[in-house]
This record gives sequence, structure tokens and C-alpha cells, in this order.
Amino acid sequence: MTDPSISTARPLRLGFPVKVMGRPGFKSNDTRRWQKGPHLKCSLEEVDKILDYLIAEDLDMYRLSSDLAPYATHPDLPQFHDQVADSDAELKAFGRKARDNDIRLSFHPSQYVLLNSPDPALTDKSIWDLSSQAEMLDRMELDDEAVMVTHVGGVYDDHDASRARWIEGWEKCPPHVQRRLVLENDDIRFSAADALWIHERTGVRLIFDYQHFWCLNPEGLDMRDTLERFLATWPAGVRPKIHFSSPRTEMREVKQKITAKQRKAGTGGKVKAGETLKAAVKATARIKTVLRPPIWTGHADFTNPFEFATFMRMAHGLEFDVMMEGKSKDVSLLKLRPDLLRYAPDVAARFGIGAEDAAALAADEAALETGVDADSEPDVDEGDAIRAAA
Repeated sequence: MTDPSISTARPLRLGFPVKVMGRPGFKSNDTRRWQKGPHLKCSLEEVDKILDYLIAEDLDMYRLSSDLAPYATHPDLPQFHDQVADSDAELKAFGRKARDNDIRLSFHPSQYVLLNSPDPALTDKSIWDLSSQAEMLDRMELDDEAVMVTHVGGVYDDHDASRARWIEGWEKCPPHVQRRLVLENDDIRFSAADALWIHERTGVRLIFDYQHFWCLNPEGLDMRDTLERFLATWPAGVRPKIHFSSPRTEMREVKQKITAKQRKAGTGGKVKAGETLKAAVKATARIKTVLRPPIWTGHADFTNPFEFATFMRMAHGLEFDVMMEGKSKDVSLLKLRPDLLRYAPDVAARFGIGAEDAAALAADEAALETGVDADSEPDVDEGDAIRAAA
């Protein structure tokens, strides 16, 4: 990519979360069950290979798996509780490699990490999880750009009380957690205005999520103004980051069971009013696939380059890195970069992508024609995932 030294500031980064899909064989953590003795040291060996991939592909921002240290906070498995401290040398070496290659790292704890739970035990367990992940970033000796992203959490039948309870959870967090923790607006429960309300009372840094802002903005806030306010929550000298994704637009495929009674009556494959089937259903079928309209909280496999370019032009003059949350992960970036150079070279230039990169990017794009995949599981940032936290 273009040499950052030719610019007055480092080009903006593009990143992706956790899973590598553009090349087979990568693991984002040690996935063995507890009986097999998984360990953070083994996870770091796997993720070190991902760093090599990032370096080779000029990808410079990456979200680490929240399961990087397996079972590290499992209350019933104390044999795993010291693995972060035991991996100090490995964490330090991993962090040094990331810093030497200017790769920005972060965590996004799962939707079950909740600071606003009405159950004090769950809040305490969540703080333990956050403490473990913050300790890993500290032992990597990363600066304040390495953050942990969280949401406000569940509503629990009282929006205002739940929002206020997040502040109580924040105040219980130890300093090394507060240093790393950042708060994101979501797409179902707590809007950008809610995040700003909490920031004003805690000082927590904020992550602006573009798709979430469209899905949940009952206060009618202006996007540019809100983005500026979110970026201003970050201290001078620490570059903010945001999240961006395009919504899924295709029909959803919903599997429905056909009961024995329906099969016997021959009504299992009957099309109901307003219903669309993916294919005709045989009389003996036990499952039918119903097509339904998209839910706009769902993430698309790829980023719409025209939508992203329009957003970046709206954000002209503002500085931030972008975590791209397309469900095809790194593959979405391998497609987006040549798209930006082709359709919006002014936007591409902000990310250090210039005409001299065209050949390499074209090769990446051509390689995608051999076949790529997308993650079928809901992302931690998708509405379908955070509904589970209710």
C-alpha cells in the first residue's frame, strides 16, 4: 500500500473481525474442549499466523476472538484462571509484532458480557471477563487504541433504569478495564443518544456504528453531527475507530417443520396467503423453506462500495479507523479495496490505496472468483445476536 510517510498523518485503517475466510487453515483461537487442556499460548500460536496473513495482505486492523484465552474465567475450571499471567512472555512478543507492523488490535466481548444486568452475579462475572481481556491487551503493551467494545445491554422492562445501571457497572470496573472499555450504539435497544448520555456521566469513549445508527435513531439525530460527537469522546493523540456494515438485502430462508399431521393431511407443502416457498415441497417432506423479507439489522456478506464511499465523503475531514463487519470477514476487504480504487479513488486515498496498488488489488479480486464463503453465525454486533442478551 501507499507509504504512510508521504502523508501528514497515517492513512486510515480498514479492519475485520476474528475469522479469516480468504485463505483456509487459520484458527482464531484454541478451540479444544477443556478436557484437552486448551491454552492461551496455543491460541497465540494460531493468531500469530493470522498476523503473518495480515502483513502479507496489507490488512492493518484486526479484532481478536473473545475466546482467545479459553475458559480463563470459567467459574468451575480454576485450572485455567492463571493462563493470562502464565502467557506474559508470549503476549508481549505478540503485541510487539503487531506494533512493529502497525496492526491495530481490539476485542469485542460477547453479548453475554453485561454491565447493566439486574443480576449482580452476572455483572461481576462480566467484569471478570473484561478484566481478563484488558489484561491481555496490557500484557501485549498496546497503546490506548487497543480497546474492548461493548454494548449497553438488555432493557429488562425499564429502559432508563437499565441505562443508568450500566453506569453502576462501569463504576465497579477496575482502572485497567475502564482504560480499555468503549461503548457502542446498538440497533435494537440503546441508541446513539443513549450512548452519549452515558458518556456525559462516565467519560467512556464511544464507538459509532453506521448501520446501527440507521436502525435505531428515534431522537432523529443528524449523522455527521453525531459522528463528530462520538469521535470527540476520544482523547487527543488516540485515533478513534468506528464500525461499518451494509444490511442484508436478499430474502431470508426460514426453515419450518412439517408435522406428521400435516404430512398425513397433505397440507405441509401448501402455500399460505402471503407466503413464498423456496421450492415445491414433496408430500413426504419434513421441512419446508419459506422466503421472507430481510431484517435490516442483519449484516451483508460484503460492503456496498457506493454506500461506504457516500458515508466517507459525508465524513470528509474526520479521522478514524473503520472496522468493517461484512460477514465474509477479510474477503469483504479484499473486494472493497479494489472497488474503492475503481469507483471512489478519493476515498481509497484516505486509506492509503493508490493507483500503484491496482495490480496487487486486482490479483486479490481475481482470486476471489475461485470461490469464497461467508460466516453463517450472527456476528456479536448483529441485532439477531444481541437480542439474546435481553
